[in-house]
Amino acid sequence: MRISYNKLWKLLIDKGMTKMQLKDAAGISATSIAKLGRGANITTDVLLKICAVLECKIEDILETVED
Repeated sequence: MRISYNKLWKLLIDKGMTKMQLKDAAGISATSIAKLGRGANITTDVLLKICAVLECKIEDILETVED
């Protein structure tokens, strides 16, 4: 099993926000954005910052998928 952040990218589109705008608003690094893009592991602190900016829950930005 792995984590997919496709829900996050769809939410950004719905809110008319770019990845760089999210990076700046959440105060996270470009490396974190790159990890999200690759579906790599990311800390829960980063996920919570993203959720605070997007006013959503963690389950709104990620999901588990079968390999």
